Amino acid sequence: MSHPDWHQILRWANQGNPLPPARVERSEPEWRARLTLEQYRVTREKGTERPHSSAMCSLFEPGCYHCVCCDTPLFDAGCKFESHSGWPSFTQPLQEGVVAYHQDHTHGMHRIEVSCQVCDAHLGHVFPDGPPPSGLRYCINAVALKRHD
Repeated sequence: MSHPDWHQILRWANQGNPLPPARVERSEPEWRARLTLEQYRVTREKGTERPHSSAMCSLFEPGCYHCVCCDTPLFDAGCKFESHSGWPSFTQPLQEGVVAYHQDHTHGMHRIEVSCQVCDAHLGHVFPDGPPPSGLRYCINAVALKRHD
């Protein structure tokens, strides 16, 4: 399977994302009951955790990173790298369709927001300044992820 490049990500953000492998929908009270206050703030209200606030930034053991809301596998640890940004960073998602891309013009910036396409959880942003081979940096809130061995 080929992974998206920056131009494909911009097309999806402007014209629509590929279909997700499944959908998980819950009411606001159901999400609040399942998540911690910080998880809810970041994933359901598009918040951002403080940089360097998670030990996950320096964790590079094999495993898979899943959405904290719906448990969808999103990123493989083999695609994780040290970006020195203060948030866990990955070069690509595990497969096409699990991450959605959206234009984000908040805070006076133009960025591409990434969310879990299965449950719409806000994950973070993607930037075109990552290492080869993708050249992408998925800058993800650690609180939006849970690691599985």
